[in-house]
Amino acid sequence: MDIELENLSQEWDILLDKLERMMEKRPSDLNSVLFLIGVQELGKGHRFFTKEEKQDLMHIAICKVLSFSGIYELEGTDQDGWPHWKLVQPLPFVNLLEQEKLLKAHVIEYFEKEVFNS
Repeated sequence: MDIELENLSQEWDILLDKLERMMEKRPSDLNSVLFLIGVQELGKGHRFFTKEEKQDLMHIAICKVLSFSGIYELEGTDQDGWPHWKLVQPLPFVNLLEQEKLLKAHVIEYFEKEVFNS
């Protein structure tokens, strides 16, 4: 996936500005935005999460945003309401910068499709 870094950077800053206006606090990095997506996708509201649950929320978010590329597919939810995803195609082999660009592009897409247009 070849994402133009300058456009992505501008779109990312716009997203962070929107999130700051919504939450009255600017997310500090990609991980904090992924955490927000995980909480949103879990659908249980904001509450205290254990360290393990926070890791699970990050995983949920990554699976959700990568589902836009068909990499993950939602399998269903468990008895506690936590979504479970399955890998349906291999992750593209990319370096760390490309991984970050891919995730940021899909995070932007997530907010455009799932949050700001609803």
